[in-house]
Amino acid sequence: MASYLTELRSLIGHRLILLPAVAAVIHDAQGRLLLQEKSSGEAWSLPAGAIEQGETPQAAIIREVMEETGLTVSSARILDVFGGAEFRCTYPNDDQVEYVVTLFKCEVRDTGGAWTDDETKSIRYFTQDDMPPLALPYPLSALFG
Repeated sequence: MASYLTELRSLIGHRLILLPAVAAVIHDAQGRLLLQEKSSGEAWSLPAGAIEQGETPQAAIIREVMEETGLTVSSARILDVFGGAEFRCTYPNDDQVEYVVTLFKCEVRDTGGAWTDDETKSIRYFTQDDMPPLALPYPLSALFG
C-alpha cells in the first residue's frame, strides 16, 4: 500500500483522498476494549489501517491487527461502516485523508506474537469509563454494544 499511496501522492500532492480502511473491535474476557497507542503521539486508536490493492477487507483486518498488536484474530462480523467529514484528518506532513472504515468485531485466536509495526508504542485494554479520546470518532455504542 505504501507504494500505491506514494505514487498517488506524487500525482495529487497533499489533496484530500478517500481511503478504504478497516478497524478492529477486540474485547478481553472482562469486556474491555483493546486500543493502540501511536508512537507518533497521535490519539489512541483501534487497531486499524488501509486496505491494500487486491486485498479483501477481511484479510486486511487480520493483517492490520497482527502488524499493530501481534494478535492473531478472526473477523467475526461487520459492526458498521463509517465515513464522511468526521473521519477526515490532516497528517503532520499535510496529507489529507478521509477514511471509509469498515468496523469489524474480531475474536482473538492467538496471543503469542509481537507487533511488527513501528506505528505502535503500546497496546492496552480499556473499560468504557476509562477510555482515552480516540483519533476517530467511533460511537461508544459500536465499540461496547
